[in-house]
Amino acid sequence: MNEPTHHPPTPDDAEADVLPTEHTSDLEDTSSLIEELKLTADKLHRDHASRGDLKLLSRVLRELRYAFKVFTPYRRKRKVTVFGSARTPEAHPVYQHAVGFGKKIAEHGWMVLTGAGGGIMEAANAGAGREMSMGVNIMLPFEQDANYVVKGDSKLVYLKYFFTRKLLFVKEVHAVVLFPGGFGTLDEAFEVLTLVQTGKRDLMPIVLVDEPGGTYWSAWQEFVRKELYDTGLISPEDLSLYKITTDLDEAVQEILDFYTVYNSMRYLRGKLVLRLHAEPDDALMERLNAEFSDICERGGITKVETHAFEADDAHLADLPRIAFRFNRRQVGRLRQMVDLLNRELRDQVDSRM
Repeated sequence: MNEPTHHPPTPDDAEADVLPTEHTSDLEDTSSLIEELKLTADKLHRDHASRGDLKLLSRVLRELRYAFKVFTPYRRKRKVTVFGSARTPEAHPVYQHAVGFGKKIAEHGWMVLTGAGGGIMEAANAGAGREMSMGVNIMLPFEQDANYVVKGDSKLVYLKYFFTRKLLFVKEVHAVVLFPGGFGTLDEAFEVLTLVQTGKRDLMPIVLVDEPGGTYWSAWQEFVRKELYDTGLISPEDLSLYKITTDLDEAVQEILDFYTVYNSMRYLRGKLVLRLHAEPDDALMERLNAEFSDICERGGITKVETHAFEADDAHLADLPRIAFRFNRRQVGRLRQMVDLLNRELRDQVDSRM
């Protein structure tokens, strides 16, 4: 059988380039996708793939299959991933700060996903409580058993590979919060920022939290501004992709406010569609087109009806929508537009609650 011809993606292929979330699913018959998996396995045999490569692929597929099974019942439940050091002791102020965050966000109906270890992970799970906690633990020869909150829970997944674990941390959630930590925490911070900045993950709040008087993220910010922003290695609007705070109420509000009006996004027929909880009036549409024409590849920002291709998102069918041909480069500017929509239409949403 001939190998498929590789070609650059067309605008209609755009949706496939985005890291999937519960808001993006394929209408294609799943049986054909299963056949593709089988065909790929047959090609591995034909290619004489090594035993080591086959073992890795087999383990990855089994890990993700089980993880997806665990997460599926909670797909429409808002969740936040909390990162931070596994070595932070219970007596440390930042540990107690993480407990407070977990408690506050759970009170708003959000579940807390962590790496299931000790330190900040344990603290955030403890604050949220067992019912509102999920965990994806990594099997290591040192550090770490699952923390006491999620150990033995049906919502805990054990994984061998960091990359499958990291996929779940960003695919299955609606926000990411990071407390101080080591190499792993910084790795996660830059990875999630990169995924959002490049459009490989839908927009979501990213909040960096220090304890009162802490300097971890403010020092990180100084590095980012001096070595990345001032030298032109990132764009000015990229600084809009995250928020730094020491205040837990502010951290929680940053997450809640993001979803006040904005609900979700999806690429359809080369256009980016934003699903909203309130409909912009003509004056606001005119303002959007005036202030954000730079992120439109061509044409303008318009109100649209629910597309037939969104039939698999039936629970979102009645939401107002706007759409435009996004240039897929200025995600920071897109975040600024979402922030504007949230500010300008918040009163409409609040009046209906």
